[in-house]
Amino acid sequence: MTRQPVSRRTLLCAALATVVMPRPANSQQGRDPANQEPTDMRIRMTFDGRTMTATLHDNPSARDFFPMLPLDLKIEDYAHNEKIAYLPRKLTGEGSGPFGNEQPYDLCYFMPWGNLAMFYADYRHPGLIRLGRFDGGQEALHGRGAFPLHIERI
Repeated sequence: MTRQPVSRRTLLCAALATVVMPRPANSQQGRDPANQEPTDMRIRMTFDGRTMTATLHDNPSARDFFPMLPLDLKIEDYAHNEKIAYLPRKLTGEGSGPFGNEQPYDLCYFMPWGNLAMFYADYRHPGLIRLGRFDGGQEALHGRGAFPLHIERI
């Protein structure tokens, strides 16, 4: 049995395949992508004469969101368990990853649409990054309707 010599084309294709194979980003290696440690980044959301406060988590998306404030947006109902508001630009998805223990009053970012998702009932959905948790006034999320929303740093 004789072996055929390996062509340059085969070697080039093999080398190219090793370069373009997907690998985890450096920022994700050795890190919890869904860091849920609270920070000193606190926000106030006001709509329909009501005020809610939230503490942001220590992750790249929350750190990208905080400097955008203050913002004037529109909050509206979506589905049966959340309110949403569209941001003026998408946040970084760096360091994102699945997280467990979803619970009402999480403040999340939905990467595909570029919107905030404020949950007031149980949820589970791929594509979310948890930005933080509401720590006051979250009952306001239960009211129905669309309203102007003001978000600012505390």
